[in-house]
Amino acid sequence: MALLERHVGFLDALRGAGLPVSLAEGLDAARALTILDLVDREAVRAAYAATLVKRPTHRPVFDTLFDLWFPSAVGDGAGAPKTGGDDDAERSDARMLGRRGPDPVADALRARLFDVLLEGDEAGMRQVVREAVAAYGRAPAGPTRQTWSAYAVGSALDPRTLMASLLNAVLAGEQRGGLAERGARRMFEDRLAALQDMIVTEVRRRLAEDDSAERVAQVAVRPPLEHLDILRATRRDMEELRRAVHPLARRLATRLTVKHKAGRRGRLDFRRTVRASLSTGGVPVRTFHRPRRPHKPELVVVCDVSGSVAAFAQFTLLLAYALREQFSKVRVFAFIDNLDEVTDYFAPGADIAEAMEEMTSTADLVWMSGRTDYGRAIELFAERYPDAVGPKTALLVLGDARSNYGQLALPTLAELVGKARRAHWLNPEPRRDWDSGDSMASAFDRVVPMVECRNLAQLAAFIEDLA
Repeated sequence: MALLERHVGFLDALRGAGLPVSLAEGLDAARALTILDLVDREAVRAAYAATLVKRPTHRPVFDTLFDLWFPSAVGDGAGAPKTGGDDDAERSDARMLGRRGPDPVADALRARLFDVLLEGDEAGMRQVVREAVAAYGRAPAGPTRQTWSAYAVGSALDPRTLMASLLNAVLAGEQRGGLAERGARRMFEDRLAALQDMIVTEVRRRLAEDDSAERVAQVAVRPPLEHLDILRATRRDMEELRRAVHPLARRLATRLTVKHKAGRRGRLDFRRTVRASLSTGGVPVRTFHRPRRPHKPELVVVCDVSGSVAAFAQFTLLLAYALREQFSKVRVFAFIDNLDEVTDYFAPGADIAEAMEEMTSTADLVWMSGRTDYGRAIELFAERYPDAVGPKTALLVLGDARSNYGQLALPTLAELVGKARRAHWLNPEPRRDWDSGDSMASAFDRVVPMVECRNLAQLAAFIEDLA
């Protein structure tokens, strides 16, 4: 592949993964390449990163795609073991099938791995990984073809079993269990984690060689945090999302404050200003502004907290409460097949995760079946809290609109929407899944404008517009 094609493909992959890369930034990166020594791979990586990456959260995606489009080696690379390919495949198959026996190649690799882990030799670790993947990375993927497996390599090297020997090597003569051991253990844990990342990166490179970088990128690259689908997030992703919400809220609050201050004089009345400038020969000596209409809406959130959408409700409430100063009042109502006001669970200073846990265990959210019942929840909300929605209220409904084939209470919902200043429905499901199965998205959408909202970026954009 020519360098230009590789460059264009890399930019397309970054855009496909959700990174904002403009044409001008792509040209800047190309200009940087003209003055670099292209043999220096890390210099090329740094040039691309400096011109294309805007946020720290985008860097892992960038590095993964860079390693696919600008691989560190081709094929087995330099220093690959001299054993034959058939022997490698047989050893890999035996390991995958759980057949273990004397293996001098694996023993030699583990001995070298011990040395490089002890010294913290990153280049040595990469070389051992490259040789181990070449020797043990092939795994059967069908009767006639093979693929590459990080698990097989990890099984062959088994690096975790080296921990005791590594600690003995650095703690000789020192008392065990103290501060020195904790520090040494943490250091080797970090090196083992780096080793695992190297194995995954090397296996991904070999997969891209056998297939294509584009295809591997589609399945191997995790989107940036702000574009991560909340409903599909793992526990580790959830922790990262939780940590990302408060910085996001601070940025949003700053932006909203600037926007409100800019609107103190009202927006420029262009027609009136131009008309007045005719008396001064077309020079706009005096400007006119439209009347300012400042307001902070009251926010009323009615959210489905059943298991299928609980994670999404949690992050929406977390962001709304982080921005509560942008609203004059925030009230929250949660439901499953019963509805209860849960505003008090989210008092200022409360931990949102603990508040959600306490809410789900103590609030009166389950009536009989424990299955989401939108019709009953809407009717109960209108009956129990008739004054909750008024002309200053922004009504926000959170849920996937899956009613379990129950009643929808659309007339009651329409009355609530008519009383509110604005009303919106955030649906965390992809739009393509709306109206499938028991989803009644279109029916609700005819009463309340429904918006697909699946990640932090969409949620932040919506909250900014709402406030």
